[in-house]
Amino acid sequence: MLKKPTLGWVTLVKLFFAPAVLLAALDQIIKIWATENLTPYRSQPFIGEFLQLYLAYNDSAAFSIGAGQTWIFTIISSVAAILLINFARKFETSGWAVIGGVLLGGILGNLFDRVFRQPGFAIGEVVDYLQIPFNFPIFNLADVLIVSMVSLSGVLVISGRDLGKAKPTEDAN
Repeated sequence: MLKKPTLGWVTLVKLFFAPAVLLAALDQIIKIWATENLTPYRSQPFIGEFLQLYLAYNDSAAFSIGAGQTWIFTIISSVAAILLINFARKFETSGWAVIGGVLLGGILGNLFDRVFRQPGFAIGEVVDYLQIPFNFPIFNLADVLIVSMVSLSGVLVISGRDLGKAKPTEDAN
């Protein structure tokens, strides 16, 4: 029998699983749109020169780390998703549940690409479509979700918050 989560199942579904599913689905919808409407490897202005649309297919991790080793990132993403789902029952606050859900949405968005897109099962290429200046790597919504939630979690932990835990209360003494 599964241990009862700290926040309760209904709250966990609303604050962790619902955002994860919705954001992963939105990521996939945008990627479908991008593959059907953008010309690969050609910039198209979106928000002036600051943010452009640029369709690319990525068989590596960020900054082209591990090029051609998609299967490794499929395993890493799968393990990360499983660990995050398992950890979710330990979230003590709504904020941590939302952070975890948004992070899971990003992980699942790119994991779906790796599992289901060409060239084949578990070795699919991630669809990237956002480009900013300064020769920054092309990225997608899932990447934004992952980087922003990991960064936010890092800031919270550095500022004294325990990962997933409620803020410690001061004794009334």
